[in-house]
Order: sequence, then C-alpha cells, then structure tokens
Amino acid sequence: MAIALPDTEVCTFCGTLAGDFPYTILDRDDRVAILVTREQRGVAHLLVIPVLHRATVLDLAPDEASAVMAGVQRAARAVAAAHDPDGICVWQNNGVPARQTVPHVHFHVAGTLPGGGTEWGDVPRLSVGETDEIAERLRPHL
Repeated sequence: MAIALPDTEVCTFCGTLAGDFPYTILDRDDRVAILVTREQRGVAHLLVIPVLHRATVLDLAPDEASAVMAGVQRAARAVAAAHDPDGICVWQNNGVPARQTVPHVHFHVAGTLPGGGTEWGDVPRLSVGETDEIAERLRPHL
C-alpha cells in the first residue's frame, strides 16, 4: 500500500527542528517536539511531531508512536490548563487525499472555538512573535 504524499523537496518540520526556519518550539526532547502552529485553527493550536523524520503514522515504530501520543496528551493538558476550552480537538492526516500538506507525521491539538469545533477555512498566518506569546501562556502547564 502506497500513500500519496505531498510533493516537497524540503521537509519544513525537519528544517524547523534544525533551526532553518523560524517557528515557535514549545517543547522538545530527543523523541518529540511540540510546535505552536502559525495557522491557529483553534484555541492554542499545537503540532506534535516525532523528531526523526517519519512521513506518516504508519511509519512510526511502536516506541515512537508511544512517545508521540504522550506528547499529544501533554499538549492537550497544557491547552486545557491554560485556556479551559469546552473541548479539545486532536486530528492527524496521512496522504494528500486526507489533506496532509507536510510529509512528516504530525498531530494537531487545539482547544475548541467558542461554539465548538475548529476553523477549517483560511486563517491568518501569525508571526513568530505572536506564536511565542501563545507558547509563554502554555509553557507553565507542560
């Protein structure tokens, strides 16, 4: 089975972790990083990624999958503690037909918007300074 991946020459998440691209890294260890996305689709929208490049969730070894899921749980707890949303959304896409845009597995974690859900249309792209402010509110809750 071959999943159709986005056609990119450079993995932006690998570049971000290498310091090649400006991005807010909320937390990172040797296995998992939690990023504050510049496209906020919910309250404190975060991305949880493995540090090693893995294209889809199917490519994660069991121990990597466990570490990533622990990161998802930490991210959700930080969002809940910092913002007290009515709900927490967690989603993950694999392949172009599933709307995966970066070929590096990542889980989205966001508090729900007032009225529920998250924003699926176009959203403003925040500056790194703005995502740094989001991170400062979340960091004490990690």
